[in-house]
Amino acid sequence: MTRFTMTFAATAADIDANGHVNNAVWVRWIQDIAVAHWEAVAPADHQAAHSWVITRHVVDYRANIAAGETAIGETWVDAAPAGARFDRNVRFLTADGRVTVEAVTTWALLDRGSGRLIRVRPDIAAPFYGSG
Repeated sequence: MTRFTMTFAATAADIDANGHVNNAVWVRWIQDIAVAHWEAVAPADHQAAHSWVITRHVVDYRANIAAGETAIGETWVDAAPAGARFDRNVRFLTADGRVTVEAVTTWALLDRGSGRLIRVRPDIAAPFYGSG
């Protein structure tokens, strides 16, 4: 299992009426880091032939950040796929290491040509477990 990291900066547009990052922004960042991870580790032929769709989010909001602050996102896959789906873990940390948001999201693999769900083959899952 490898972890992929990415830094997110909260802008004024990300802030809600309570003065911190809106929950919908955290979900967008969850998707952004997952897509970036796929693009960073999947071979070009896999990216050309396949895409992913989210089927489920489970998100725990533990703390928050304000405009101008950053969150370090990390994501990893720690379990083998089940058919067309596998779970992805995501965690966001403040600069001092405090956990702000943790999530498990379920993604399903699509064949770009047909738009149909397909089984996640071992060669498609392998880059998530190797170096990256």
